[in-house]
Amino acid sequence: MHLPADLRSNPHLWSELWDQFENLDKHTQWGIDFLERYAKFVKERLDIEQNYAKQLRNLVKKYCPKRAKDEEPRFTSCLSFNSVLNELNDYAGQREVVAEEMAHKVYGELMRYSQDLKAERKHHLQEGRKAQQHLDHCWKQMDNSKRKFERECREAEKSQITYDRLDNDINATKSEVEKAKAQFYLRNHMADESKNEYAAQLQNFNAEQWKHFNNAIPHIFKNLQDMDERRTVKLGETYRSFAEAERRVIPIISKCLEGMVSAAKAVDMRKDSIIVVESFKSGFEPPGDFPFEDFSQNLSRAGSDGTISNTPKGDREGAPGPRPDPKHPMSRTKNKLWLFGKKPKWSVKMAPSLEDFSHLPPEQRRKRLQLRIDELSKELQKEMDQRDALNKMKDVYEKNPQMGDPSSLQPKISETICNMEKLRSEIHKNETWLSEVEGKQSSRGDRRHSADNHHHTPQGRESPEGSYTDDTSQEHHTPHKRPSPPQPGQPNPDPHEFDDEFDDDDPLPVIGHCKALYSFDGQNEGTLVMAEDEVLYIIEEDKGDGWTRARKQSGEEGYVPTSYVEITMEKNCKGAVTYI
Repeated sequence: MHLPADLRSNPHLWSELWDQFENLDKHTQWGIDFLERYAKFVKERLDIEQNYAKQLRNLVKKYCPKRAKDEEPRFTSCLSFNSVLNELNDYAGQREVVAEEMAHKVYGELMRYSQDLKAERKHHLQEGRKAQQHLDHCWKQMDNSKRKFERECREAEKSQITYDRLDNDINATKSEVEKAKAQFYLRNHMADESKNEYAAQLQNFNAEQWKHFNNAIPHIFKNLQDMDERRTVKLGETYRSFAEAERRVIPIISKCLEGMVSAAKAVDMRKDSIIVVESFKSGFEPPGDFPFEDFSQNLSRAGSDGTISNTPKGDREGAPGPRPDPKHPMSRTKNKLWLFGKKPKWSVKMAPSLEDFSHLPPEQRRKRLQLRIDELSKELQKEMDQRDALNKMKDVYEKNPQMGDPSSLQPKISETICNMEKLRSEIHKNETWLSEVEGKQSSRGDRRHSADNHHHTPQGRESPEGSYTDDTSQEHHTPHKRPSPPQPGQPNPDPHEFDDEFDDDDPLPVIGHCKALYSFDGQNEGTLVMAEDEVLYIIEEDKGDGWTRARKQSGEEGYVPTSYVEITMEKNCKGAVTYI
């Protein structure tokens, strides 16, 4: 805005409003009211932002998956939707940041400044009222002296008239004339004094009035003008802060929106289709052709045919017709496959969750077993790392006894070793089940290829739960693996499981010897009891499952934990048994 030259040369414009004190009082009050009105607007705006952010967070919470991680869908569309929800949650956080910025830097600042303005305005107006009261007091004093001077002059005039009348009256006595003369002189003297007092009061009032309108009022109006201009500047600053609160979060909001776009691009229909196949593939073979069942063999030929049946009598009379092969693939699968509907409820109830997942289809069983083996391997690696760390700490304690007692670590080391043996046993057990499943699948694939060439399917068995089991004559034998002894709390295996290995006619040759570091009770079937420091013969090395086959001097054989013994192998030993 362009101001006139006279206004630009005089920055204290309000000094020209010397007679508009009341109007300036009203204007400054309006300015504070306007500032508080804008503060109320900001408060309602930040309330809207807070409610908006809260509603967005509730929306995200409502649609976030509440299932465990194992049950969360792995489809790209679901993962992208979760990403969209996460980005929306971050977006809600930015709306909260906007509300917080407005609350502290705009609304809070305006309310504090409003209180300061009210106090400052009150102070300036009080100073103006005091200056006005002082000027009014001076004017009253001057006016009183003026009225007194006027009254004394009238009295002096009356006394002069009385004195002149008596002085000209021949009948007036001398005393009366002298008395009138004295009264006249007295009134004149009092009039002169009133005149001097009035002149002094008038001079004083004029001086105070000049100070009032040239010093006091301009100074007060200057302060009021500065206050009002600061209020205007503060409003402009808060307008800018109001906009900056939004501008600061725009880059982060843009990243949130870009994240949503990236999540949309990550949706892949091909991957989702592959996941569907991996999730529901059973591994079963498609059903084969139904065999032809000829029920007409028992019927006699009509006489009009002129032919004689060559069918033996025994075959015609009472001979049963051909029955479907119970081992035919369709006989196996007709009670197993529900192609166009859900399985009957009884089939679901009769499929309990087994430890070896045998209630699952082959492909799903293989995946679950592989997943469990991976998890157990990770736990075993952690235990091994912990054992190595404890052994290193024990060595440090042995070299520096002042740092700690090495024997205090032994219980923890023993516990870790026990956990490792349990984990190895579990891994071996699950690997056995996995090799069984993989062997059946490979065998089934070979037989299916052969069936395609010979137009028939191999015979097999159907388990009640719907899992496929081949016929014993067609069973694919997996490579022999020695199972580890069971741990306490686990189901006991077949009592003769280890006996079969020890029933060989010729004993295994000795390939080394070992010394027991700890005692072992050998409570499980196939294990060997040993005492601490006992010397045993090694007849079979540890094949990675944590067990070593040993023989006592008495001839008793069995398995002992490898970590419980100190082994010394014989050089040029022969006859060591190796399982492939």
